[in-house]
This record gives sequence, structure tokens and C-alpha cells, in this order.
Amino acid sequence: MAEKSINEISRDVRLWFQKGSDALQRENYDYAIDLFNQVLAREPAFFDGRKALRNAQFKKAGGGRSFFKKMLSSAGSSPLVAKGQMALRKSPAEALLIAEQILNNDPQNSHGHRLVAEAAKAMELPRTMSLSLDILVRNSPKDKGLAIDFANALNEIGEGARAEAFLAEFISTAGYDNELSQALKDLSARKTLGEKGYQSVATGEGSYRDILKDKEEAVSLEQSKRVEKNEDTTEKLIEEYEARLKTEPNNLKVLRNLAESYAQIKQFDQALECYGRAKASEAGGSDPTLDKAIAQTRGRQFEHQIEQLDPAAPDYNEKVAALKAEKLAFQVADCQKQVEKFPTDLAIRFDMGVLYFQSGKIGEAIQEFQKAQNNPHKRLASMSYLGQCYAKRKMYDLAARALQNAIKEKLIFDDEKKDFVYNLGTVLESMGKKEEAIEQFKLIYEVDAAYKDVGAKVEKYYSGQ
Repeated sequence: MAEKSINEISRDVRLWFQKGSDALQRENYDYAIDLFNQVLAREPAFFDGRKALRNAQFKKAGGGRSFFKKMLSSAGSSPLVAKGQMALRKSPAEALLIAEQILNNDPQNSHGHRLVAEAAKAMELPRTMSLSLDILVRNSPKDKGLAIDFANALNEIGEGARAEAFLAEFISTAGYDNELSQALKDLSARKTLGEKGYQSVATGEGSYRDILKDKEEAVSLEQSKRVEKNEDTTEKLIEEYEARLKTEPNNLKVLRNLAESYAQIKQFDQALECYGRAKASEAGGSDPTLDKAIAQTRGRQFEHQIEQLDPAAPDYNEKVAALKAEKLAFQVADCQKQVEKFPTDLAIRFDMGVLYFQSGKIGEAIQEFQKAQNNPHKRLASMSYLGQCYAKRKMYDLAARALQNAIKEKLIFDDEKKDFVYNLGTVLESMGKKEEAIEQFKLIYEVDAAYKDVGAKVEKYYSGQ
């Protein structure tokens, strides 16, 4: 079972999820938890629903547990743990529901998270599994088996670099261990393959042979997707697609494959012509993914034009700046069309905000990010950008508040959260709050001293003392 995005679940479940997200925002945690549990009962593979439920559970719990609460929770969860273990053998999906009942009352409960991890593994839900393994390794920081499982889970979801760094740090703390050393070697060997494999499945492009009925077409499509393919192979594919179009001139799939192949060998004008033909067809006229593909191809064409410039030329910098400005202007104009066409699509609103931000149109960017933060998938990133927008306007108190709210809602200390924390530290520096700023940088330094210039900032602070 592959994990699902919000676009892959039914409309009624999406409505429940949106109601749950609204309740969470209003701090009505009990109602939010109830709704998210209903969502996951219908769609156990909906990962963003799982994350939202976990967020609501932690917010309701209000942080850490006292010794009394921990003992009470452990006693109350014992019957459910046993019930969940029994269900795991016959129905992992039922075991997941039981695990969430445990976590509803105690979101840090290790028994509950072990049950989630085991059920998710049985159901082939690697992101769900890694979410619980992350909490388990925090609860048991010296558990070698958990550390290896967590690193392997991270690698499976395409976070190979983070997996290697985590396991290497664990080994440096625990000391040399042959099993750990071998696990790290195996992880490094699988990293590239694991990242590529999961990304293709996560985007719906994996398992082509199961998706396509035509075996011969599946082979050609797999070839066309390989980053390493040589130009001869691509040109052969182009010949095949061109031949098919003579008998199937309105085959939208072939037109798209042909466009992608032309783009692969940097023949962008031909690629854009194919996309234009696809867009003009009856089937492609209402396909928003074609608009996105055209915009991406045009963007790649700008990048290719920059690559072709001579760095030794006296006007090199001016030409680069001009092409970048032209590319940004194109992206802004294209995204504005998308906003007009799909005014309620908050993901497009977010993209519009990013482009306005890059263009220096801060007022317009603020308006777009304020709308986009109502999309649960763009909420945290929108809040972060709002913080940066306010900072550019020297509204430092608003900037700090937006970033602090984003940090509170982000449970896992990944690269995104590091960015939130770093930006908050920068804002606090601008406010003259040096001690508060350095505390933010120290939070990052403790887990990633190489992040941006955090190492230099923290070391300079201590050397000054």
C-alpha cells in the first residue's frame, strides 16, 4: 500500500480533514483528534492526516509528562497494547487504529509508537513508520536496534543523507560496534537507489509496469525517465514517439513523452511545441499539469541559456542578471494566470507568494502567504515566509511571532525546522536580542553544527566569553 497525498483521498474525507485542521487551528484539540481519527479510519495511508493527528495529540498533551502521568498512562494503555499486538497479526490497519487510541491519551507512549511502526511496516507505509521511529529513538536514545531501524526508514523515504548523519552520530556516541558499522556501510550503499526509488513511487511514477498495460511502452517510458540515459537512447525514443504520432496524432501520453524527451536533450523549442500541441488537444485543454510542465520547461530553457554564456566575457554578469530577471518575470506572469484560473487553489497562492517575495514585492507576497497558510500542506512554509516578509519591512515583533508559531507546530527537527529556527535567530539579532538569538542558533548547533553559518556564530559567541 502506497502512502497517499490529499489529492488521492475521497472528497468527503478531505472535508473531514479540513474541518480537523480548522479545529486544530482554533485549539479545539479534542474535536480535531476525533476528526483526524475518522479520516485515518477511512484512509490509513494518508500521511498528512497522520502528521496532523500527531500534532493535535502533542498540543493537547501540552509537552512533557510528569512521572505520575507517565505511570497512569502506561497502566491505562496495557490492555490496548495487547489488543493491538493481537490485531497486528491479522489486520495491521486495525492495529494502527488501536495504536492511535493509545497515543490520543499519551502521544509519547513507546508501546503505541512501536505498534504504529510495526503496523506501518506491514502495510508498507515508510513515512508513517519513520514518524513513530523518530519519537522512539528520542525516548530510547541508546537503543541500537531502534537507531538502525530509524536510519533505514529515513533512507527508504529518500532522506539518505539524514539517515547517514544520524547513524554516524549514534556510532560516535555509542562507540565502535560491528553491527552498527556494518549497518552504516549497508546504508551508504543503498542510499542513492533508495532515494530514487521512493521518490518515484511517492510522486506516482513508480511501478510503471503495473500501471501501464503495454509492456513495450513501459520499457520505453522507463528508459525515458533515467537520468543517466545517453543522447542516442533519447533520440531513438524520439523517433519512436514521432512514428507513433503519425498514426495517433492526438495521443496525449505520447505527446508528453516526446516533449519530455526533447527537453532531456535540451531541445526546448521542440519540447514546448509538443506541449503546445498537447494543450491544444481536447483531452489536454483542461489538464493543469500541462501548464506546470510548460512553465518548468521554459524555466529550464532559461537555465540552459545561462549555462551557454561565456564566463570570461566582459558582459557575463549583466547577461546572467538579465536572463534571471526575464525568467522571474515569466514565472510571475505564468503564476498570475494560474491564480486567475484557480483562485481558490491555495498551493498556487503559495507559489505566487514565493515569486512575489523573490521579486521584492513584499506587500503582495504577504497577502498571498496569509491566504496560503490556510492550506495545511503549505501552512508552516507560509508562516515562515510571512516571518521573512515582516522582517524585510522591519516589523520584527510580527516576524518573530510568525516564526515562533511555525516552530511550535513543527514537531520533527528536520531541515525545514532548522530554517525556521535560524530565521528566528536572525530576526532576534535584528531586534538587538543577542542572547535570545544565540539560544536559537545553539539549538541548531546541537544537532547540525555545519548548518549555514551557525557554527561560526556559536563558536564566536563562546570565544567572546
